[in-house]
Amino acid sequence: MTATAVESSTTLAAARQTTARAVDNLLARQDEQGWWKGDLETNVTMDAEDLLLRQFLGIQDPAVTAAAARHIRSRQRQDGTWTTFHGGPPEVSATVEAYVALRLAGDEPDAPHMAAASAWVRGAGGIAASRVFTRIWLALFGWWRWEDLPELPPELIYVPTWVPLNIYDFGCWARQTIVPLTIVSAKRPVRPAPFDLDELHTDPLRPNPPRPMAPPTTWDGAFQRLDRALHAYRKVNLRPVRKAAIHSCARWIIERQESDGCWGGIQPPAVYSIIALHLLGYDLDHPVLRAGLASLDRFAIWSKDADGEPVRMVEACQSPVWDTCLATIALADAGVPGDHPALVRAVDWMLDEQIFKPGDWSVRRPELRPGGWAFEFHNDNYPDIDDTAEVVLALDRVDHPDPERVQHAMQRGAEWNLGMQSRNGAWGAFDADNASPFPNRLPFCDFGEVIDPPSADVTAHVVEMLVALGERDDPRTQRGIDWLLAEQEPSGAWFGRWGTNYLYGTGSVVPALTLAGIPTTHPAIRRAVSWLESVQNEDGGWGEDQRSYRKREWVGRGTSTASQTAWALLALLAAGEREGEAVRRGVTWLVETQCADGSWDEPYFTGTGFPWDFSINYHLYRMVFPITALGRYVHAQPFGAKRQGG
Repeated sequence: MTATAVESSTTLAAARQTTARAVDNLLARQDEQGWWKGDLETNVTMDAEDLLLRQFLGIQDPAVTAAAARHIRSRQRQDGTWTTFHGGPPEVSATVEAYVALRLAGDEPDAPHMAAASAWVRGAGGIAASRVFTRIWLALFGWWRWEDLPELPPELIYVPTWVPLNIYDFGCWARQTIVPLTIVSAKRPVRPAPFDLDELHTDPLRPNPPRPMAPPTTWDGAFQRLDRALHAYRKVNLRPVRKAAIHSCARWIIERQESDGCWGGIQPPAVYSIIALHLLGYDLDHPVLRAGLASLDRFAIWSKDADGEPVRMVEACQSPVWDTCLATIALADAGVPGDHPALVRAVDWMLDEQIFKPGDWSVRRPELRPGGWAFEFHNDNYPDIDDTAEVVLALDRVDHPDPERVQHAMQRGAEWNLGMQSRNGAWGAFDADNASPFPNRLPFCDFGEVIDPPSADVTAHVVEMLVALGERDDPRTQRGIDWLLAEQEPSGAWFGRWGTNYLYGTGSVVPALTLAGIPTTHPAIRRAVSWLESVQNEDGGWGEDQRSYRKREWVGRGTSTASQTAWALLALLAAGEREGEAVRRGVTWLVETQCADGSWDEPYFTGTGFPWDFSINYHLYRMVFPITALGRYVHAQPFGAKRQGG
């Protein structure tokens, strides 16, 4: 036996042991109802805004405040700032919001950690340099003037869907946030501030220094002038029209409240919807608000710090459907039998989560039958294409005692996904053809992506699903494949919209293309392999920092992580590189970095909400993707589907 063969045999044996330990760990994490859910960690603005909401509503709880403050302090950097992702640069809005939250918790402004934070904020331009959302929160207490914020008229609810900048031109997450904010903007409430924030201004006498407007011939300049016009309209609006618009917005909000009390399964729409309805006279004991506040409490993760004191972290949302389908695929790839009780329980739970009623997506697709899955426990208004594709792939991997029910669910899910294809042949996450260039230009929209255009990662998952169901030759599948091939970057990578970043995009696309029949010798596949090999870290792993969304020098670069190493391996395995040196080194990295309990440690954020602006650490990614990659390596199965279409 050659030295290379011995090395490969040793790596394979170690990978088997590593996979077995990881499988045991993941199986032990399953809830008795059949689902998996890892913590969804974002940044301290979630915790700060939760405390600000409680202050605004007058429902402060000393225990909650103290526990939230411990979490916020634990995330402060030595220079006094806060970041939006682990290891990232300081961020002014996060630092302002965290500072204000700690003031609410009783931290004095002259305390060393507070003085360091306020000094850095002043150096960064003060509150005036923060995002619009931050300044809206401050305006609720008179710390910022409403007149100095972009205008959001509630009459927006009446703009027809064929007119640019109607609410359905915005991505569903932005739409759900903007509608309640139009009520807040119209009412301009101010609660008494418990303290001032002069220390966060560069000049307290001029907190909002004037800035020159962009030229009127530019998009920025045009929308700045539109905002001025809307401010003027506020003074002359017809009161009956405004009153009717506000009530239409309130009705729109209430109609979209989920059965668990939340809105869209995510935190921002929930907090603003609660504020908006409260401003319209809804008492906190009203069933709508009572359910809404209870839903936010369910987003809280409680733990203990090193001193045994309670710590409270607020999740921006929860990901049980996503985590469960990915865990099911991972376990199946790792060799867990298809009729294993854990997998059958997972399928039972996922089947019960399928959505059979129309949602906001049906505004663009009114004739399409429902049949998708959402990301969260309760989000019937907003199923998403990505979850639906992965759930179908997961259902396809399990030998369920009721195969007819499973088959029906898979067909309905695939039918819905096909109906959500955009005009260019690709798929977005929540809506079809949600790619208007105008919403991102609005002065209000400085908080991240507000549209939902097709992306390579979602399109790849849909193509993979369609091929697994035998639809490879369907013209709609072929259009998706053609779009993916055209979207490849000159480097050989694909952009990752919902995961960080080019490693995620490439790790999603290559398996889909090769499963769809693109040969591993195809130039696109070879370019992807070359790129992955070129960005492999010296330690054998792969990593990519969130800054790759802003700076080219970070593309494919960052500290090695378990999830990103797995994404690279998934692409390389699908490209026929199982015996290659890059795969051996990547597998070895996963073997050597596994923790004693079978998990991996991953403090880095590898998930994406809004590219650069909102980053996510999915705590289960460190498990499901390494298990998937190792399972496919161990069993020499580069594709996850149980069957392939002809």
